[in-house]
Amino acid sequence: MVKLFAMELNGKRVLVVGLGKSGVASALFLKNHGAKVAVSDTKSGDELRNEIPVLLDHGITVETGGHGERTFRGQDLIVVSPGVPVDAAPLVQARSMGESVIGEIELAAQFLPGPIIAITGSNGKTTTTTLAGEIMAASGFPTLVGGNIGTPAISLAERATPETVIVLEVSSFQLETIDNFRPKLAVVLNVTPDHLDRHRTFEIYTNAKARVFENQQAADFAVLNADDPTCVDMGDRTRAQVFWFSRHQEVQRGAWVRHGAILFRDKTGQREILQVSEIPLKGAHNLENVLAAVCTGLLMGCAPEKIRHAVQNFKAVEHRLEFVATIKGVDYYNDSKATNVDATIKALESFPSNIHLILGGKDKGSDYTVLNDLLRKRVKRVYTIGAAAAKIESQIVTAKDGGPELVHAETLESAIRKAHAVAQPGDIVLLAPACASFDQFKSYEHRGKVFKEIVRGLG
Repeated sequence: MVKLFAMELNGKRVLVVGLGKSGVASALFLKNHGAKVAVSDTKSGDELRNEIPVLLDHGITVETGGHGERTFRGQDLIVVSPGVPVDAAPLVQARSMGESVIGEIELAAQFLPGPIIAITGSNGKTTTTTLAGEIMAASGFPTLVGGNIGTPAISLAERATPETVIVLEVSSFQLETIDNFRPKLAVVLNVTPDHLDRHRTFEIYTNAKARVFENQQAADFAVLNADDPTCVDMGDRTRAQVFWFSRHQEVQRGAWVRHGAILFRDKTGQREILQVSEIPLKGAHNLENVLAAVCTGLLMGCAPEKIRHAVQNFKAVEHRLEFVATIKGVDYYNDSKATNVDATIKALESFPSNIHLILGGKDKGSDYTVLNDLLRKRVKRVYTIGAAAAKIESQIVTAKDGGPELVHAETLESAIRKAHAVAQPGDIVLLAPACASFDQFKSYEHRGKVFKEIVRGLG
């Protein structure tokens, strides 16, 4: 696989826009490679008080509270953090003046010498990325895991060798700003409406996801969900060798389930990899994640017995349908990563009934009416929180229409305590909010940690 390594940074003027994790990591990497680096963010200096000192210590110019009129002019390169919309006016103007604008994933790809596995999808990215990384490592491959999962891809560049397999979780925001990014193996787990507050339409969102295949060639692999109609349509959008995974049907190339076993087929034949009963994760959606990870491991040359061992010993990722505690016979689950409606559906499908569901946060342009069938069948009470509460309450079915009782709780703590007061032994209290966290929390991780702290305090 040909890598670019054509980017010369020494002495170049580079602007980093956005000071999230990837922005800070990019700025430090660029400075360490000889670039003249400036950073700019619309947040105030007080909001960025933890990030600014380390940047100033490295001689990086910092602009906060907005972008100056001249900030974007005369730059050799502009690196955009995922949280910055690609159609922001200064970026549009910079492109019109011929300036190069890329994202942190694209920057990292220039300096990662080994094969890249890129995993995207509306839901399941983090679990599948983590499992794929554990499969590669258990099979003896030098492996680094990062991207949208928490460790910026650019932070892996200094440790990577040509033999290192890089497993990256990539988001639609990151894929919007690629140029030459070419994964050896690209996975799309599923595509359902998400981030429509930024992408505006499902078509734009889907096209962003499909860019993961954009630079692949015939020697590369694409792994897609045969049960997802949008993924099926994507099968024609790559030059790579396409492999499928499915819970419901046999596939000609890839992984599927038959009589309680996961099987895999390629040009060498068909073989059983492991029993579904050996998977320690809860929920049908996690079976799909395992199928995708099994495909990934086998296509990258991992032995079936190593894959089986890695799956058997895999533990649920924090904030993804994570069991927290049993208190007075009531089980509490933290699925704070359920930041869209489809993820909440998958969480609800993991429990047959008696659910106390906490919904709400920052709306992402979602349609909450699609929850109503499951709310009728499986949920006792819904507790609404955050900025999206009113919209959710206007769209979901309630007790008068055969649905669950509705409790307007305002805050997460209030919701937990109200649920604790009425839940009976055998009930489930589930945080699966179907919303982003940024109205009341710093991140979904922050929201999940607060949930766990409050729940453990109940005991």
